[in-house]
Amino acid sequence: MKAMIISGIAMIIIGIALLGQYSYTTQESVFKLGPLEATAEKTHYITAPPAVGWALMIGGIAVLVFGAIRKP
Repeated sequence: MKAMIISGIAMIIIGIALLGQYSYTTQESVFKLGPLEATAEKTHYITAPPAVGWALMIGGIAVLVFGAIRKP
């Protein structure tokens, strides 16, 4: 019973995290000629389909409720 409650909470947290959009920036070398070098910053985005986040949240709530009402 306790494992189901913990896994339900974990599913809800992961589902909420997947609803957001995250980004990170990298520097890439654009031009290099001897000691001269030009770089550019490029932003990359990480997204997941919203349906995946909602499905995890709803599934997590179902597992949480089922684990809470289930008797050992």
